[in-house]
Amino acid sequence: MKKSTDLRVFISSRDAISDECGENLGRKAWITLDKERRALCLGCSDLDHLLFLPAGDAALTRRSRKYSTLSPVVLKWSRARKRYERQGVLIEEKALERAEQECLADSAVRARRRERAAIRRAQLDSEYAERFAQRVRELFPRCPEGRETAIAEHACFKYSGRIGRTAFAKELDGEAVRLAVIAHIRHAETKYDELLATDYERGNARLLVKRDVNRVLAAWEVAES
Repeated sequence: MKKSTDLRVFISSRDAISDECGENLGRKAWITLDKERRALCLGCSDLDHLLFLPAGDAALTRRSRKYSTLSPVVLKWSRARKRYERQGVLIEEKALERAEQECLADSAVRARRRERAAIRRAQLDSEYAERFAQRVRELFPRCPEGRETAIAEHACFKYSGRIGRTAFAKELDGEAVRLAVIAHIRHAETKYDELLATDYERGNARLLVKRDVNRVLAAWEVAES
């Protein structure tokens, strides 16, 4: 069933009385208006079980409304702008809790990504990696787009001991670049990692994937005519 988007709660700018229960709600009361434009308190409107979620977090609001059967918008009159302005929404507690858990998970993921990116930037000599990537593209013109960058960044991490950190690699020696490309192909284009995961000795695993590595290597080296 499609949710109604017509439910609204108003924060009164003057004294209000609930026309159904007769309670004097005072100023800044939270009310709804029925079809006859009568003011009703949240209790009379059957909305007093909902929690207020202030505006400001778009992701949390969107997810909360997705999971909440009821999600009336809360509005307040702005004298300065002469219009009602959105203050937030009323949400079922279980929906808000579910949305909060999802948003917390997203926040953790984003934080981990930022942390990894910061570490990568600190460990990477960007100028050198860019030149290394260009050299990969020169020697292997048919490697998939973007792979040269991935190969260079992996090979050129500071203090990693990887091929890109060796003296002859820093001079962009063709053989050093080739070894970095082979290492990438081994991990990304063959079952090498799966073999290691099943207790194959490294040398044996390399022998088993050597034909596949050479096949990909040859395909990447051949320039289009």
